[in-house]
Amino acid sequence: MAAAGKKSTRPTRVGFLFNHDELHQIAHSAPIAFELSRLDEGLEVTLFASSPMQLDYLERLALEFPGSRCRYQRLRLSPALAPPAYVFDRLMPYRRVAMLLSNRAVFAALDVLVVPEKTSLMLRSHFGLDRLKFVYTSHGAGDRAVGFDKHSNRFDLDFMAGPKIRDRMLRAGLAKQGGYAIIGYPKFDLHGRGPRPKLFDNDRPTVVYNPHFSPRLSSWYRQGRAVLEYFYQSKDYNLIFAPHVMMFKKRVQIALDGLHFERPGVIDARYRNCPHMLIDTGSTRSVDMTYTRAADLYLGDVSSQVYEFLHEPRPCLFLDVHKTRWQHDENYAHWQAGPVISDASQLGDALDSAFARHAEYRDQQTRMFANTFDLSETPSSRRAADAIIDFIGRLRLAEGVAADSRV
Repeated sequence: MAAAGKKSTRPTRVGFLFNHDELHQIAHSAPIAFELSRLDEGLEVTLFASSPMQLDYLERLALEFPGSRCRYQRLRLSPALAPPAYVFDRLMPYRRVAMLLSNRAVFAALDVLVVPEKTSLMLRSHFGLDRLKFVYTSHGAGDRAVGFDKHSNRFDLDFMAGPKIRDRMLRAGLAKQGGYAIIGYPKFDLHGRGPRPKLFDNDRPTVVYNPHFSPRLSSWYRQGRAVLEYFYQSKDYNLIFAPHVMMFKKRVQIALDGLHFERPGVIDARYRNCPHMLIDTGSTRSVDMTYTRAADLYLGDVSSQVYEFLHEPRPCLFLDVHKTRWQHDENYAHWQAGPVISDASQLGDALDSAFARHAEYRDQQTRMFANTFDLSETPSSRRAADAIIDFIGRLRLAEGVAADSRV
């Protein structure tokens, strides 16, 4: 970046990296890129995709932001690192790390890299890109401890959805003065608008079952098929089965804490063919809020998608199969949005009760949503783009002061 007061020889280069197996992180940062490219012609904004699927999805989302000037670049693995991916991807995020190493020179040419995940920090910690500045958008606004770990304060600028995340980061000593900004939730700029989708040709209430993929946290491995069977037999409810998009991407899911592993298995054809059940293990509708908007009740365990569901307060029900001591644990704060049961055999009475007693939880849900998402009339993507422009301005000023001191 050019020193303050001097003519720039090139635009400031800002990259947005999408380096994952799936699409679920894209809506959390792509709207910021589109908005940023419209706001400041002095920035060269490039979206980096690690798969053709991501690239296609990004180009389609850009249509929602007329006038965006983003560039697009497909990243590829180096020939030397590609072959082991077929083996190691089954056990670890090998491809994501190898993609960073393969494209190190591409990232070295940037001034700022905006990411929705933390693996990218390896460019600085392991691959020597000390000059590159990192902005973190996150890809959800949940309560799990992984969102507040030791890596959370290693970014130069950290975007937070609302006061809940800010306050918890401050308590943990992870928020740096001038190093964070509350910007709302850019995903809502793309999704969550218009009438709620109607996905079934009947008038039954619709439940979305949204289990997490982690064997240490999920309800799926122990009780998931019992949940599906309950709704298969039900004459009262529709079911959308929409697990975390990574659930069925691997034959074995491994929880690194304790090296606990489970097999997601397969979904019986009779569930897929049932007219009042919709089974989706990973389409774009799993990541664009179609299902959380269409459902009348949320059934889940620890996914942050429950907060997206609460964009419109509705009944929630949580399935705890791990005998969790959750009542005073902030990692399970979302379980205050509805009743908690421990076995799928309780679903009949619990569902009826959750609908009947929703008024008891409505105010709590409203408070939880407002504490999680600081929304305003200004779109969240615009607030984030403004924060990046301000951040770059501060960097230029600092560089200008440093340059003057050397004269």
